[in-house]
Amino acid sequence: MITLAIALVALVALYLYGTRSFSYWQKKGVKHDKPIAFFGNNAAAYLMKKSITQMAVDAYWKYPKEKVVGFYRSTSPELVIRDPEIVKRILITDFQYFYPRGLNVHKTAIEPLMRNLFFADGDLWRMLRQRITPAFTSGKLKAMFPLIVERAEKLQARALSAATANREMDARDLMARYTTDFIGACGFGLDADSLNEEDSAFRKLGVSIFDFKPKDVFVAMLKEMFPEACKNLKYLERLEKPMFELVTAILRQRNYEPVGRNDFIDLLLECKKKGKMVVESVEKVNPDGSPETVSMELTDELIAAQVFVFFAAGFETSSSATSYTLHQLAYHPEVQKKVQDEIDRVLAKHNNKLSYDAIKEMTYLECAFKEGMRMFPSLGFLMRQSARKYTIPELDLTIDPDVNVVIPLQALHNDPQYFEEPHVFRPERFLPDQVDEKTKFVYLPFGDGPRACIGLRLGLMQSLAGLAALLSRFTVAPGPSTLRYPVVEPKSGIVQSIKHGLPLSFTVRNPESVATTL
Repeated sequence: MITLAIALVALVALYLYGTRSFSYWQKKGVKHDKPIAFFGNNAAAYLMKKSITQMAVDAYWKYPKEKVVGFYRSTSPELVIRDPEIVKRILITDFQYFYPRGLNVHKTAIEPLMRNLFFADGDLWRMLRQRITPAFTSGKLKAMFPLIVERAEKLQARALSAATANREMDARDLMARYTTDFIGACGFGLDADSLNEEDSAFRKLGVSIFDFKPKDVFVAMLKEMFPEACKNLKYLERLEKPMFELVTAILRQRNYEPVGRNDFIDLLLECKKKGKMVVESVEKVNPDGSPETVSMELTDELIAAQVFVFFAAGFETSSSATSYTLHQLAYHPEVQKKVQDEIDRVLAKHNNKLSYDAIKEMTYLECAFKEGMRMFPSLGFLMRQSARKYTIPELDLTIDPDVNVVIPLQALHNDPQYFEEPHVFRPERFLPDQVDEKTKFVYLPFGDGPRACIGLRLGLMQSLAGLAALLSRFTVAPGPSTLRYPVVEPKSGIVQSIKHGLPLSFTVRNPESVATTL
C-alpha cells in the first residue's frame, strides 16, 4: 500500500509539474486551445506530424478575430501575433523589450554551435552584430560577384545535363548545390564543387544540418519539457566535431591571419585582430542606471559558431526560396516569359555577361522572387522573447519576462486581408507603384528591425543571380512527378522545406536567345 501511495503521489506531482503554467493565458483572457500535460499545444510538432510553422499557421487561422492567440510549447506560454501594429512594436518600436530571439531554452547552458549571431541573445548578440556587420557592405558584395559567376556557370552545366537527357531534376537539390558552392567559396575560401561532384562532402555536411532525426526532435522536446534537468543535452552535438575540425583546419592553414581572400573567414580573423569586442550592455546596468560596458574575446570556438550559421543559413534559405520560385514559374509560363524577356534585355545591355550591375536592373525577376517568398517564406515564422515585463497597449495585455512571441509569416503572407487572392502567383504585387503600405509589417521574409537578417543583400544577390543564370538558358516546366501543391516537410525546423523535393523539367531555350553565355 505504501508503494502504491508513493507511486500515486509521484504521478500527481508529475502531472502538476506538466500542467503548472496552463492557467497563464486563461487568467489574462487570451484565447487558446486547451493544452495537454507536458505537450501543451505542440503535440503534433513533437510527434513530427506538423512543422513549427504549420503549428503557428493553425493557431493564426483558428482565431481569426483576435489580435493575439495563446499557445503552449510544452509548458512554456507563447503568444502568436496576428496584428501588424503589434508586430511593428515587437520588431522595432519596443525592440528594447524584445531583443532576445528566445531560441535557446536554457540561457546559461548554450551549446557551442548555438553561440552564433542568429541564436545568440543579449550582449553576445550585440557584440557579434557590431563586429560582423562590415562583412555585408555593398563594396564587399560586389567583390564577391565573380565567385557567383563561376558557380552560375556550373549551375547551367548541371541543368544542361538533365535537359539533354530529358529527365527531371530536383530544383531544390540543384539550387542547394549552387548556394552550397557559393557559400563555400565566399564563406570558407573553399571550392566545394557539389555541382560537379554528386557525393560532395560539403553538400553532405549541408544536408546533415537539416536532416532532423527522431532523436533530435526527442532531445528538443526533453529540453523544452524539463529545461533544468536536460540543460546539458546538446541539440547539435552530431555537428560539432565536423564543423570545428573544418574551421580549425582552415584557420591553421591561414596561420590565423587574413590572407586577402575577402571571404567570411578572413573577415572573422580581421575581427579577432581588433581585440576584444566591447559594447554597452543591453542586459546589465550600473548603480546610476547607465548601461555597463561589457567585452569578450572572439575565440576560435565563437568563430566556428559564426561560420556554422553563415553556412547553414546561407545555403538553406536561399535554395528554399529560389527553388519554390522556379516551381511557381513552371506553372505560370506567361510570367516566366516576362522574366526571361527582362533577363535577355538586361544581359544584352551588359555584353551578355552576368554582373552585379545587371542583376540590380532585373526588377521583374526580383518581383517574382519576392512573390515566391511571400507564398512560401523560407523562415515561416519569426520569434522574439520578452526581456522584461511588457504591456501591449492595444490590448492592455501584460506579459512576463521570458514569454516567447511568434510572428507567423506563412499565415500573414497568405492572408487575403493583406494580399488579394493570396493563392495566386502575381509578381506585380511588388512593383514599386503597386506595393501596399498596409503590408509593410506583414511581408517580412528577412525580418525587420535591429535583428533583421544581416545577410539580406547577400542572399538576394546570390538568389537572383542563380535564377537569372538558369532562366537565361532554360525554360522550366512541371515534370511527370511534379506536384502542383508541394507538401511541407513536417520535420521542418526554423527553415521550411518541401517533402520529396521539387522535381521540374528543364528545356534548353532557343539557341538564338541573346542570353546564352555568362
